[in-house]
Amino acid sequence: MGAGGELTAERIRADVLEVLEADGEEIADDDDLIDLGMDSIRVMHLVERWRALGAETDLVALAEKPTINGWRELLTKS
Repeated sequence: MGAGGELTAERIRADVLEVLEADGEEIADDDDLIDLGMDSIRVMHLVERWRALGAETDLVALAEKPTINGWRELLTKS
């Protein structure tokens, strides 16, 4: 997906699915992403991508709630 656009709930989900090389059917919004293979390298990749879109976050904040819903709460106003 790359930089550009805005950070929305849909964008967060799409980016997570992309880095985990999964389709939407495989991952529920409340699944623990660490259990699904999300490691610190992948999280840092997402942090950099999302910072480029204006998000203020870091690895530690994302690691505290490693679910798509947790990240949506942290990163969006919706």
